[in-house]
Amino acid sequence: MKLSKLLINADCFLNGKLQRANIGILSDKIAYIGVESPEAREQIDCTGLTIFPGFIDSQVHFREPGLTHKEDIEHGSRGAAKGGVTAFFEMPNTKPPTTDIEQLQSKLSIAEKTSYTDYAFYAGATKENIGILDQLRKQNGCCGIKIFMGSSTGTLLLSEDSEIEKVLASVHSPIAVHSEDEDMLVEGKTRIQKGNVASHPLWRNSAVALSSTQRILKLARKTNTKVHLLHITTKEEAELLANNKNICTVEFTPQHLCLTAPEAYEKLGSFAQMNPPIRSQEHVNALWKALRLSVPDVFGSDHAPHSIAEKKQQYPNSPSGMPGVQSLPLVLLTQVLNGRLPLKQFVDMTTKNVNKVFSTTEIGSLEIGKRANLSIFDMKAKRIVTDDWMETKSGWTPFHGFEAKAWPIHTLVGGNFCLRDESLIKVPTKAVRFTHNH
Repeated sequence: MKLSKLLINADCFLNGKLQRANIGILSDKIAYIGVESPEAREQIDCTGLTIFPGFIDSQVHFREPGLTHKEDIEHGSRGAAKGGVTAFFEMPNTKPPTTDIEQLQSKLSIAEKTSYTDYAFYAGATKENIGILDQLRKQNGCCGIKIFMGSSTGTLLLSEDSEIEKVLASVHSPIAVHSEDEDMLVEGKTRIQKGNVASHPLWRNSAVALSSTQRILKLARKTNTKVHLLHITTKEEAELLANNKNICTVEFTPQHLCLTAPEAYEKLGSFAQMNPPIRSQEHVNALWKALRLSVPDVFGSDHAPHSIAEKKQQYPNSPSGMPGVQSLPLVLLTQVLNGRLPLKQFVDMTTKNVNKVFSTTEIGSLEIGKRANLSIFDMKAKRIVTDDWMETKSGWTPFHGFEAKAWPIHTLVGGNFCLRDESLIKVPTKAVRFTHNH
């Protein structure tokens, strides 16, 4: 057997720890793992680098179709590849939203032509499409169903318990939930201070988040359906979810762990504005404690870019959301190197645990026979993140000026370099396959 590629002399994340190994690739799959050097058409020296299973970002908004002045699948996936992310799961709040098979197929065909990484798409739940959600979820390339319990970017909203219960009863997991209480958001608009973005977490406060999360857990128990709770931000939710892991899985984001209020609002202004908000140190400390207790299952970036001109509008006209797919691995690997986050936990939360939550077996592991998606980092590189490094169409990052202690050097998707020596290359990519689709 002559391998197509052999990556040699690397520290590889195998069986939960780093060990020296060579990785052989044949076609689009991992075909060899070991210390020998079998014959290969190309031998790539990875001395000083670390090979991880390809990281997956299970929550991004790439804004295509309809909002492509902010982002599109091509630029969003370029950012993913450049940041060491090998697959993304994209949200349905585009224009039009992804609420039927036709819109899902449209996104899949765009991604097939333009994506730099592997991909999958959520379908959005509405009052009108409850009857077809299970059929939608079973389409190839559909990673799950998304429910917005509180209004955010776009028109998707499902705020009544009776409607949410119908969704939970009619479709199996994965059902991802944006958990903010819409009635409380509407009532709380009096707390918005015009021109003061630091009032954003006063309006969308911890009670708004907790109320919604309590409601969804109650409905999940009633229908015996597991839910996936996105971007959890509060101390109260972290404590509640620790005791309800049998009925839910949980996502944390890097920005809610690494940015705090009021400092982020003072430094970034409305560029720190997102839903749910960046919160105080008390909440951030509670998230780190929950992380130590393994409450969250996955990390997602909630990459949700807007143009600089839009973000510069006076609050509350400024839209919520920030880019994040490109910075997710290096921000979190820096926390690993700072001793705050175990390496195994970070890798599991961006690979193996994503596979468990979303029922996929093909990607996210360094094993013979798996798709050769690899994230290769220099774990000794100290580099400053800048806006001009970003591939997003929006052209900015909330982590501008952040000192990273790890840096993406190569990214492989399906055995091909989509990032080689930090330069992007367009290679064939494909929709992620899920066992729940079959």
